[in-house]
Amino acid sequence: MFCNRCGAPVETDFNVCPRCGAPLQPGVPALTRPNRLERHIRTLGILWIVVGVLLIMPSLVLAGISHASHIMIGDEIFTNPLMRPLLFFLGSGFLVVAAGGILVGWGLMRHEHWARIAAIVVGILALFHVPFGTALGIYTLWVLLPADARAQYERLSRT
Repeated sequence: MFCNRCGAPVETDFNVCPRCGAPLQPGVPALTRPNRLERHIRTLGILWIVVGVLLIMPSLVLAGISHASHIMIGDEIFTNPLMRPLLFFLGSGFLVVAAGGILVGWGLMRHEHWARIAAIVVGILALFHVPFGTALGIYTLWVLLPADARAQYERLSRT
């Protein structure tokens, strides 16, 4: 016996073709394979959450050093009055980026309608953080930017 769709040889007791997933007998639903977006969206969400959690650490360290700099390092480095606010500003910046990564990852995993665009924007910004941010940015754009990805993601977000 052969599949009517792809021509692959199949056993007589098979209900669907093992090669293409087409039903071989009436009343049997076809197997649907997950598309590229469905295969990668969870991994992408997890990676963004991990990056966000990892960026929380330097934000806390910088904010802590800015407030307790005289205890930890001494006053020699911090004689410039702008150094402490600068460290706090950098720590706050890392915290905002970390929160954005966690939020984007969470949104992608839950298929929120806003998460695709937010992930594309954050992915473009991540391209400038060599080497790991660049890799994550490229992966994000590879998953979310193809022409059919928008329609697939909208379908996922509706379900």
